[in-house]
Amino acid sequence: MIDLILKGVITGFILSVMIGPVFFVLLETSIRKGIRAGIALDFGVFISDVIYILIAFLFYNEVKSLAEGQSKEIAKGIGGILFIVYGLFTFFKKPKNVPLTVSKDREPSDWKEYRMLCLKGFLLNLANPLVIFYWFSVLSLGDANHVAGWSTQTVLFVFICIILLTFFSIDILKIVGAKQLRPFITDKLLQSLNHLIGIVFMVFGVVLLVQGIVEKM
Repeated sequence: MIDLILKGVITGFILSVMIGPVFFVLLETSIRKGIRAGIALDFGVFISDVIYILIAFLFYNEVKSLAEGQSKEIAKGIGGILFIVYGLFTFFKKPKNVPLTVSKDREPSDWKEYRMLCLKGFLLNLANPLVIFYWFSVLSLGDANHVAGWSTQTVLFVFICIILLTFFSIDILKIVGAKQLRPFITDKLLQSLNHLIGIVFMVFGVVLLVQGIVEKM
């Protein structure tokens, strides 16, 4: 159980600090329009992640059915390969440090503007097809855990809930501290983060791949 919680927190942290379009839009919105606007945008991202998780779970179950009777080594192998590929992509990706203005824009004045920000976050994250691939890999990582008396579905549900709670909590911290974070966001820092995240993903991928090979022997 403790291992499951630690893996969930670490995975949620890694996903939250990944550099991408949502990262910069979230910071910019928080700086220009305030904390509540940033939370509205992030809530839209959160909803799209939940949708992608449901899709990935259905896809994952299909892959698992193909591997039935083979101790899930195929599912782990596919998840491991996806983690390694995504890790390589992240490691060599050159971050684009989008300039963030610090002009004093007004905060949204009604719920319609907050709904539009929520929709913007939802569509921005939904438009990234890579999201479903790393959620599939995350499910493979969670499925490698075993908790006495728990079914696989329960383990995956708890694992995903821990990830989403960690993910959203760190995003809230980023929103609240956006103006303080801005001076530290340099190309060099972003490149270092990409390298670190890429290495962690590749390590996760190798672990899953080795587990799948060992189970097949």
